[in-house]
Amino acid sequence: MLLDLRIGNLAEPVSGRRWDRPGVLRQVAARIRRFQSEGMSVGDRIFIHYGNRLEFFADLLSIWHLGACVVPVDPRLTQFEVEKLARLATPRFSFVDDKTDASILTLMSSLGAKVINALDTTTDIEKMIPPGHVGLDNDALILFTSGSTGSPKGVVHTHRSLRARWSVLRENLGLEPYGRTLCLLPTHFGHGLICNCLFPWLSGQDLFITQPFNPNLMMRLGTLVDEHKITSLSSVPSLWGLVLKVAQPPRQRTLRRVHCGSAPLSAHLWKEIQSWAATGEVFNTYGITETGSWVAGTTIGDFVPEDGLIGKPWGAAIRILKTSDRKSLALFDGECKPGEAGYVWIKTPALMKGYFERDDLTEQVVCEGWFIPGDIGLFDERGIFYLKGREREEINKGGTKIYPADIDAVIERFDRARDVVTFGIDDPLYGQEVAIAVTLEENSDGTIRSLYQWTKRHLAEHKIPARWYLMDSIPRTSRGKINRNEVRDQCLRLAPLDLRKILQVSEEGPR
Repeated sequence: MLLDLRIGNLAEPVSGRRWDRPGVLRQVAARIRRFQSEGMSVGDRIFIHYGNRLEFFADLLSIWHLGACVVPVDPRLTQFEVEKLARLATPRFSFVDDKTDASILTLMSSLGAKVINALDTTTDIEKMIPPGHVGLDNDALILFTSGSTGSPKGVVHTHRSLRARWSVLRENLGLEPYGRTLCLLPTHFGHGLICNCLFPWLSGQDLFITQPFNPNLMMRLGTLVDEHKITSLSSVPSLWGLVLKVAQPPRQRTLRRVHCGSAPLSAHLWKEIQSWAATGEVFNTYGITETGSWVAGTTIGDFVPEDGLIGKPWGAAIRILKTSDRKSLALFDGECKPGEAGYVWIKTPALMKGYFERDDLTEQVVCEGWFIPGDIGLFDERGIFYLKGREREEINKGGTKIYPADIDAVIERFDRARDVVTFGIDDPLYGQEVAIAVTLEENSDGTIRSLYQWTKRHLAEHKIPARWYLMDSIPRTSRGKINRNEVRDQCLRLAPLDLRKILQVSEEGPR
């Protein structure tokens, strides 16, 4: 059932390794036989502790062909974190490579998982046993995301939901621009795996795989694009912070389409990416792991980049309501008018099956096929979708709602700002106040004064941060995302900047 999918060529542009389609199928066949001999069967869950290499994709297809479920694990996780996931998912097999820490091998064995070195494919193909029936509703992927409770949340996708995502993307995006797609993102989360990699590759397009967020690679990204005639790639905003500073643009003009997702994309950065890539088709994409990633993007013809602009839904219904209360679904009462921000509700055939072993969490966000991601958005009079921020990231300052992404977008335009994260802090007068963590190219009082004046020129007074923290670097997840609450907690253990002293203003100045 699974190998009826069209499979493109695979390549690792840095190592020079390459498998054409017949080579991929030979690798898959060898693995199927080996995994069968090890006893893998329908319904098994398999941890893969590595990614972003040729073997990962051969393993994935082999596991699927046998009816088992793939659980990609972030290879950067500690032993403690992996154990937390393993005790919930109880994998029967644990796939490792030559870079997997020995402590992980010991841990997985102690938990009863059979550890397999994915680089060893020795087997007797002649004795291959036909696999059992694999249904579209079999579990295909479990992708772990962090939850607000601190408990692991495993997003379960079936073969049906994944195929629905790829079908919708083919219909809305076409295939021609993805003929030679580059993956710079990790393969253990939805954006990198489902959309950046599997969408083009399982539609017959060539896929070029690199290690994620490699600074040395980012420095020569333009050269890499030229050498391999790359036509498309996907990205996250933080990746471009380095690329735009250190990488020469590609010269061959083969790059036709760039996607950017997983975090807010400011208009300023958007235009800089367009200039670097020499293409207008830089699409701001919106999606969540639970929806199979991309559900909307900027495929709206000629457009001018704007902060928060997404575009049109791709094979999904999106509604904006004044509430995230599941009870409001019955009549869709309280639907927002054009231009009015509210809570995003999504309906898509690519919706997850649910959270693994957490029906309670699933019921909180899914109602009659509608998913409530906790995002704030709006549709304008043209029916164009804009994303304003996360519900849990809203800063409620004396009843006025402030979206941190709006402030991030302004401050990152300051020419000496390297990174910024805005978040809310408790305030006895307003309930919440605005705070920021920022990294600068030069930590001088003069630079800080210039940045403060920049914010005064570009932000309404109530949005100007009341507390400032200077950091050497801002922590991000392996996906390039920020966790505002985590940054806030780190900052609260630091001393904030003394702006009064730096700015030499009176008591009526910033506090």
